[in-house]
Amino acid sequence: MSKRSAGGLTAVWKNDTWVRPYFGRYRKVLLLSLALGLLTLVCAVALMFMSGYLISSAASQPDRGLFELLIPIGLVQIFGFGKPFSGYFERLTSHDWVLRMTSSLRRRLYVVVEEDGMFWAATHKAGDALGLLTQDIGHVQNLYLRTVFPLLTAWILGGVMVLALGLMSWPCAVMLLIGFVVMAVLLPFVALLVSGAKQAAVKQKRAELYAAAYDNVAGVADWVYAGRGEEYVSRVTQVGQQLDALEAQMAASSRRRGLVLQVVFAVCAVGLLLWAGSTYGAAAETANWIAAFVLGFFPLLEAFQPLPDAAVEAVGHADSVARLNAVDEGAGAHAGEAGNLERSGNVENIPAAVGFSLRNVTFAFEDAAPVVDGLSLNIPAGQKVAVLGPSGSGKSTLAHLLRGDYQPTAGLVLLDGADAHQLNREGRMPSYVGFMQQSSYLFAQSLFGNVKIGNPKITREQAEQALRDVGLGPLLDRLPQGLDTQVDEAGLRFSGGERHRIALARLLVQQAPVVVLDEPTVSLDPLTESQLLATVFEIFADRTVVLITHHLQGVAAMDRVIFLEEGRVVLDGAPTTLADTNERYQQLLAFDRGESA
Repeated sequence: MSKRSAGGLTAVWKNDTWVRPYFGRYRKVLLLSLALGLLTLVCAVALMFMSGYLISSAASQPDRGLFELLIPIGLVQIFGFGKPFSGYFERLTSHDWVLRMTSSLRRRLYVVVEEDGMFWAATHKAGDALGLLTQDIGHVQNLYLRTVFPLLTAWILGGVMVLALGLMSWPCAVMLLIGFVVMAVLLPFVALLVSGAKQAAVKQKRAELYAAAYDNVAGVADWVYAGRGEEYVSRVTQVGQQLDALEAQMAASSRRRGLVLQVVFAVCAVGLLLWAGSTYGAAAETANWIAAFVLGFFPLLEAFQPLPDAAVEAVGHADSVARLNAVDEGAGAHAGEAGNLERSGNVENIPAAVGFSLRNVTFAFEDAAPVVDGLSLNIPAGQKVAVLGPSGSGKSTLAHLLRGDYQPTAGLVLLDGADAHQLNREGRMPSYVGFMQQSSYLFAQSLFGNVKIGNPKITREQAEQALRDVGLGPLLDRLPQGLDTQVDEAGLRFSGGERHRIALARLLVQQAPVVVLDEPTVSLDPLTESQLLATVFEIFADRTVVLITHHLQGVAAMDRVIFLEEGRVVLDGAPTTLADTNERYQQLLAFDRGESA
């Protein structure tokens, strides 16, 4: 039995903050949809009831005139039109509401993932987001269309029919009540006990398939280069085969449940036939009601048939709701000390340069050892700082802490007095911090469109000027279409240095007072690296610059050098001072130049 069964399901709904709010917000639409669903089934039952009466009456008493059959014929037409009419509006109402709800859920998920930024990427697999968007949101959609609405409709209609028959014959009503309880309560409960765990396993395997597919597709080139393409295919298909096997077992169980339900339904139909036969006898005047009652019973199969499968699927639905609620656990984390930055989309209101203050900051991924450990650091506005250190020393983590992508495990990261992580969550950070990673991506659109990513409000003239400011004037002059030149996917038509300069143009038009560069020259040759850094120092001369780097190229032009080891500062000072007075820094310089220690 799945851990989400019984009490687990109740706990999920009780603690849900993603789906439950839509009940109150759209309760009128929900009630309308439920009423239309009931009306559709009532019309179906009444249509078959009146059709049975009309056919039997016309066959048993052929001498009856058309006028005597006008009322049954009229009712057949009314219910015949009413069933598709109410069914259409029920589908229109329920699907419109559900699709609006899931659209809002997707938007909320996008916002949560975007706000968490790098922290999401550090704590989740990329396939997790794919699974949430495709599988879990879909489960929430089916929660209503295939579980809640069918269950409520079947229970209400079954109860009404039992009460109606109870006025005519309580033994018949008791028989139908037992049949309805078996079909609408007992079979779904047994299905949940027997297949709930399998349903959870299917959902887990599907999540593994998303994660495995994304991971292997993202690294397909490495599989091919290593000559292990067949293993790549087998890794992707292995989980899929396991999923197919589980789904085959689930389908077999569903067929068995369907057979049992139809047998129970047939028993109820036979019982109803026997009751109608004993009640109305064989007289031509009353025998018409036998066919009416029996045929009117058959449309109920449409209401009860999906219930066992719906109960099993409820396990997956509940797990999806739980996963969605887990997405934003910890959202709205402490905002730290009140800052003095005003939220504004107008860059003219932002200071020309702002500084950072790190107060005893510690950061660790889940239960791992701290990557940054008790770091206290002040970076004044306008200062140019180079952050050095070996791999794994916490350099890139520090960059993401400064930008607010990560929330410190302990301590505070303040940007001009405001909590950096909170600013990021509120969507304000891009106005204050421009960020350039090791390999900025170029999109398959125009050159102008790529530059506009930094600031969608810039004009073509501003974009061209930015490209010239970062040293791409000669490139623009030799491109026949200039800014309208289409950039191939990933920017492969440009050299590494040109791609980096286009990324710098994005930063330039962003007009952020702080620029954080995370090893922006790691893939460049020494000459291109030197030229790019010279451009950086020139165009960002009036801004706060934090350069994360693994060697000392261009560091002499910085105001300050910080060297990290195991998340702690072991060297801190002006590069000229350290070169004259610090033995360890002198050794680093010699090693970087290729000189013997």
